[in-house]
Amino acid sequence: MKKTAILGFGNPVRSDDAVGCEVIRLLKEKLDPVPEILTIIDMGTSAFEVLFSLKHHDRILLIDGVINSGQEDGSLFKLPAEEIQAAIQDDPMVFLHSLKWDQALSYAKKIMQNDFPKDNITVYLVSITDTRLSVGMSAIIQQSAYHLANKIIDDLELFENNGKGL
Repeated sequence: MKKTAILGFGNPVRSDDAVGCEVIRLLKEKLDPVPEILTIIDMGTSAFEVLFSLKHHDRILLIDGVINSGQEDGSLFKLPAEEIQAAIQDDPMVFLHSLKWDQALSYAKKIMQNDFPKDNITVYLVSITDTRLSVGMSAIIQQSAYHLANKIIDDLELFENNGKGL
């Protein structure tokens, strides 16, 4: 299995926007103890400094909520590699307290340089609409987080067992 970093983005006090952080919590709980081959990071909303820990990883998985997707809350998306590469910028402008996954990838590419695993990046998005100031997610988003955590674990086991990966 390739050394894999899994990053969850979100704001735990903005209702369903916490979905990326919740998937990370569930993964840590379900994989306890977390295998050394995995680095599981709650990026929250301002964890810019943890991008330096991505060096020496062969694969990156990102999890975040997406608003205005046009789909029902809880719908899951897995972005194709071409779309992810198109989102990476050479020099993105960013406010350190509002780092988004595409900006994180842009900075990770700068930090990692030739070690950036451009062909081994997967972004999982969960459709959300409720981002009001509130602690706790809706039941449908909680269920989607649980489903996504299980899917990621299944995909990681597939990768380990038959070499096909994500």
